[in-house]
Amino acid sequence: MLFDNILIYFVLIPMLMLAGVALCRNIKQIRAVAVVGSTALIALSVYLVADFLKAPVETAVDGMYHYSSWKWFTAQGLNINLTVGVDGVSVAMLLLSSIILFTGSFASWTIAQPKAFFLWLILLSIGVFGFFITIDLFAMFMFYEVALIPMYLLIGVWGSGNKNYSAMKLTLMLMGGSAFLMLGLIGIYYHSSADGHYTWNLLEIARNNAISTGWQYFLFPMTFVGFGVLGAMFPFHTWSPDGHASAPTAVSMLHAGVLMKLGGYGCFRVAMYLMPEAANDLAWIFLILTGISVVYGAFSACVQTDLKYINAYSSVSHCGLVLFAILMLNTTAMTGAVMQMLSHGLMTALFFALIGMIYGRTHTRDITKMGGMMKIMPYLAVCYVIAGMASLGLPGLSGFVAEMTIFVGSFQQGMADYLAGGGSLRLVFTIIACCSIVITAVYILRVVGKLLFGPVQDKHHLELTDATWWERLSTATLIVCVAAIGCFPNFFEHLIRGTFNPELFRAIAMNF
Repeated sequence: MLFDNILIYFVLIPMLMLAGVALCRNIKQIRAVAVVGSTALIALSVYLVADFLKAPVETAVDGMYHYSSWKWFTAQGLNINLTVGVDGVSVAMLLLSSIILFTGSFASWTIAQPKAFFLWLILLSIGVFGFFITIDLFAMFMFYEVALIPMYLLIGVWGSGNKNYSAMKLTLMLMGGSAFLMLGLIGIYYHSSADGHYTWNLLEIARNNAISTGWQYFLFPMTFVGFGVLGAMFPFHTWSPDGHASAPTAVSMLHAGVLMKLGGYGCFRVAMYLMPEAANDLAWIFLILTGISVVYGAFSACVQTDLKYINAYSSVSHCGLVLFAILMLNTTAMTGAVMQMLSHGLMTALFFALIGMIYGRTHTRDITKMGGMMKIMPYLAVCYVIAGMASLGLPGLSGFVAEMTIFVGSFQQGMADYLAGGGSLRLVFTIIACCSIVITAVYILRVVGKLLFGPVQDKHHLELTDATWWERLSTATLIVCVAAIGCFPNFFEHLIRGTFNPELFRAIAMNF
């Protein structure tokens, strides 16, 4: 039965939320549906984490738990199924998504046209949750597109600034990446089996091992670039700063916190998992591009004065670090990449929530026009400092654990390559990527100094109020999660690390 599998409820609950919001007649009812639904998703995610940690290994199918498959469309031999299953990475991403949807609901407490806004926001979340639970390439691509399409309206209608340009740019660039991805997935499908029994199932494709090295060299760049565009990989990152700058608060939170993680998750789940030989041989090309993303994003954030642009370029740097770590083909670095996805998702959601709250009061995001906010809005100011410390890697917060795990794993692999006579590219770019820590500290401390301290630039700012109860609940939830990863890293490492089993990467097992 379809509803016997717990994973289906990650799509079913948002669908019920859609129906509930559509039937609502006032903003209080809409808020109630959003909060109750997102709370149910958090409860479901927590239960899934607990169940996953205690589940016997024997119940897994090729490393995937809660595996089920239902026929969907089999005409013309297409063999499209709705196949679901999760491992440690999927479970972590589902938990992250539910937390950010919950906090984003409170951050949108006073949004204009709330019914239409929440309908589109929940539709976006259906795509996100569906993407993380499915292991059928066709269904995965469908949910991927469901997550992308609502962004145009969410930014174009509820955004600010040059919102029409930003919405169109984001949509066109992400659709362009989707075109590359679609071609890559079709190519994988028609090379998924040597006997002509083609399949979209990730596990079956990996088990068949039928994609020749030559075709891997052709299909790997397509899939990696297709997902890499959403992960803001250089030089395909330019949609991200404009899109984030114009998006409303909750959309920025969900987009930077979760949607961009689809890029890193897809690169690992599809490109690396199904085409390991090409991943090993072509990694150097994308290491250069992702290494540039890490440093370029950090440097670009240093020269911005708009709070959203600063955080958007910071996201380019941090998401570049995720792809950089995945390409190291090293257990430690790849574990760090997933922890970085969790850390950045929570941290950047907190940043965008705070920026939206500050902008809602001051009606400006220009740090040169603000100052002394620590005296005027002490709660929001302290939260901003905590978010900034997490971003620059302060011990005890999530950023430190994630980045140190990445750099340790990257140095391990770089030194192993160098000592084995395989060149020093990984080692050199690891050193370059480490420099981003210093650059991050520069722009974070610059913003904190200008925004929170010093003289008040506008006398009207003295009349501003501090955070409301719903804003405090949203930000406090994210801060607790950021601190939890920093203080209890072993729990999250245990959740994630089992996924990177050497048997899953046949051709690159020697690198583990």
